[in-house]
Amino acid sequence: MKYSMMFIPTLKEDPGEAEIPSHALTLRAGLIRKIASGIYSFLPLGLRVLKKIERIIREEMNNAGGIEVILPVIQPSELWKKSGRWDEYGPDMFRLRDRNDRDFCLGPTHEELITYMAHLDIKSYKELPLNLYQIQVKFRDEIRPRYGLLRAREFIMKDAYSFCSNVQDLDLVYNKMYSAYIKIMERIGLSYKVVNAETGLIGGNVSHEFIVLAGDGEERLVYCPECGYSANMEMADFACAKKNKENTELKEIKEVSTPGIRDIDSLSKFLNTGKGQTLKTILVMDNRKKIYAFIMSGDRELNITKAGKSLGKNLELSRDEEPGRNLKAGFLGPVGLEKDIEIYADHSVSDMKNFVTGANREDMHLINVNTGRDFKVRQWGNFSYACDGDNCIECGAKLKFEKGIEIGHIFKLGTKYSEKFGARFLDKDGKLRPFVMGCYGIGVTRMLSAIVEQNHDDKGIAWPVSVAPYHINIITTTAKDPNLSEAAEDIYSKLLKMGVEVLYDDRDLSAGIKFKDSDLIGIPVRFIIGKKYIDKKVIDVETRMDRAKTELPVDSINGFIKEFKSRNNI
Repeated sequence: MKYSMMFIPTLKEDPGEAEIPSHALTLRAGLIRKIASGIYSFLPLGLRVLKKIERIIREEMNNAGGIEVILPVIQPSELWKKSGRWDEYGPDMFRLRDRNDRDFCLGPTHEELITYMAHLDIKSYKELPLNLYQIQVKFRDEIRPRYGLLRAREFIMKDAYSFCSNVQDLDLVYNKMYSAYIKIMERIGLSYKVVNAETGLIGGNVSHEFIVLAGDGEERLVYCPECGYSANMEMADFACAKKNKENTELKEIKEVSTPGIRDIDSLSKFLNTGKGQTLKTILVMDNRKKIYAFIMSGDRELNITKAGKSLGKNLELSRDEEPGRNLKAGFLGPVGLEKDIEIYADHSVSDMKNFVTGANREDMHLINVNTGRDFKVRQWGNFSYACDGDNCIECGAKLKFEKGIEIGHIFKLGTKYSEKFGARFLDKDGKLRPFVMGCYGIGVTRMLSAIVEQNHDDKGIAWPVSVAPYHINIITTTAKDPNLSEAAEDIYSKLLKMGVEVLYDDRDLSAGIKFKDSDLIGIPVRFIIGKKYIDKKVIDVETRMDRAKTELPVDSINGFIKEFKSRNNI
């Protein structure tokens, strides 16, 4: 394609709205344009990248036994009410009504619809296992769309749903999907980790996230460099770093005046003690408004997901000052806490001695508090997030932390949806049984941004060959020399005949502008036709990823292209 015939509206400066490199570069390189908050159009270069990502995903899904379908975007509320998620999804769901006043939604996901379809059309164990997938637009009304395509309100996903007759077959399909996702990541050339994950609103009892490592990513993951253990922050299990020596003498508990001191930072400065020597007391409540207290070291944060699982309840943060209760915000502590409030202690407290905590009185704290002697704990557990210094639960090595972008998530759903929809099949014995299901999502548009996040420099994008919009960019050092223009046309025609995806910059602009745009849009290989061609029929070749430069005789172009295509499986 000739540049003059393409639509590539590049920008010189980072847009003010851009918060991370991938957001800025996808806008500057003319890949996308914002239409509204969290809603983007894909321009020609962006669409070419998107289609290549889709092709890789589609090939690996087909190789793993997936069968492609397309499901409706608009879904009737009845299906979601049947699963119980119509209200559960809350304001994240786009809802609408038709002219007959019937409720619908724009699908944020398709578990309900695909299960209903299976209920209609799959009758026997002989038709199982079956894995149906689609590459389809999804909608979620994000409270705060940000980071461009990474947190958008309209986006493209590949979502697959498997139906099996037993758990053993689900395990087989799940493992195939796990392997397919790894192949997708590796074909694209991404640095990633697979972690144990929380199932969330999707449901099920086992799930894994596929995280593309990126310094500006929203996901935090925990991993062990020694044994390979990994999990996202919500699911990570760990052994807390030790704080005190076991033979520390227990001191006498005392009350101290702390006027206006309501947070851990202020408290540790006021008493000249480390945050790790303070105790944090957090009140939560279940759906019946019963209050529970979770205590942990002052340098940790409550993992409310883990806390809820330990109680087998859905928990939310409680107001510190409940009507009719003696609960003082900023001065809470476990000593003398109201009798009907059960105390659950994080393992970070287990070896703490003589620590500081709230006195449950305005402007007062207690020092030299100790578990067992001064208050009782109903249950111990890991209720906080992992911190620096914590150890691997598997091998004891020090844990490490990374940030990344969640690209894929796979789930073992079991019979959560099939039982609710009465989606059953006849087994070998002629008995009706619910389908054992799995679901497997991968963010197609998120993948585009994640690739840019991992592959850029201060000049622009550096696309991996597998998903680059074009493979070779031809640039003449001047458009005014007819000899160079003629040579560029000849090389352009030759590359097209060899099946190369080539962008020939034929614009009547300075070489400097062309080089800047070439760096920005990130095409992997650059053919520069200049004075060396006139002098000795040689062109300069530059590779975008590593900035390597070499000279290439014109009569060696065929060999170069064959080797390039072979090396990159084109």
